[in-house]
Amino acid sequence: MEFKVTLSTEEIVRGLKHYRRIAKQDVLRAPETPNPEVFRLHAEARREVYARLAETAETDGPEAVVAKALELYQNLPFVTGTSEDAYPEVKGQENALENFFLMIGLDPKVRREARKARKPIE
Repeated sequence: MEFKVTLSTEEIVRGLKHYRRIAKQDVLRAPETPNPEVFRLHAEARREVYARLAETAETDGPEAVVAKALELYQNLPFVTGTSEDAYPEVKGQENALENFFLMIGLDPKVRREARKARKPIE
């Protein structure tokens, strides 16, 4: 897949840290939500993805982190259409990766191609 990264490593890491702080706030406010466990698992999954991507960006650079994010996205099971509280970890990871793709301005066509490669949940 062809993609062009216009952000620097520092900009990517800064953006991921911002997203990670939001996810941390969501973890802290989970007890106040109607479904605390699902909300917490979703937020923790997002936080973990942001941390992994930031680490990849810092060690390997912008192109490598985008390639890693696309790989993670393709390997996620497809859970769209399942009940709202089903698979919170997968949905959190998916949400985090899609936020990352928006942040870096990834061509929607590239994301759609990666999404098509995903297999339905067993």
